[in-house]
Amino acid sequence: MKQKVSVSFMLMGIVFNVCLIAANLLETKVIQLGSLTVTAGLLVFPISYIINDCIAEVWGFRKARLIIWSGFVMNFFVVTLGLIAVSLPAAPFWEGEEHFNFVFGMAPRIVAASLMAFLVGSFLNAYVMSRMKIASRGRNFSARAIWSTVVGETADSLIFFPVAFGGVIAWRELVVMMGLQILLKSAYEVVILPVTIRVVKAVKRIDGSDVYDEGISYKVWKVKDI
Repeated sequence: MKQKVSVSFMLMGIVFNVCLIAANLLETKVIQLGSLTVTAGLLVFPISYIINDCIAEVWGFRKARLIIWSGFVMNFFVVTLGLIAVSLPAAPFWEGEEHFNFVFGMAPRIVAASLMAFLVGSFLNAYVMSRMKIASRGRNFSARAIWSTVVGETADSLIFFPVAFGGVIAWRELVVMMGLQILLKSAYEVVILPVTIRVVKAVKRIDGSDVYDEGISYKVWKVKDI
């Protein structure tokens, strides 16, 4: 039987994928905000966790799992295309090769760190959101959204920074960067929470969906189980 998805789910899935691809490219720049040193991916990456929360809340873990894997595949696809483009010879008159290669010619360890951190963090975020919804019987959405984000963002940062920059950036600086990323991304969730709550309520009303993941499999590879 063919599975059908709503327009709301489709649009959230598209935005989720766009945010992940944009964050992957923006992660190549380290920015200075006053005395804080963070990656530019901070600008957009937390949005993917907010959408993850919305999907897990409205349609359940199985739909979130489908979107997470689609994000992984699209990220891998864009990275592969970028590496192919970098390997092709540039036109003699083109002067932007160095900058293009810097953005798209990501080192294998950074690609591996990004994809691995994304998978672990996103699945933990969706899992915590799902289990807390069952335990609370659908109450306390704000607490569930915040704690699931804290868990997911913590796992993401603890994987990405050591794998991507270990041995390149001093460990003391890495620890500070990891802490700042976790703190700032979680604070992002808190600040935008009023918007998230309204979006979730609107989507539930429009879609008529409010899934409780009772008796489902949380195995991350069961993509067909949607």
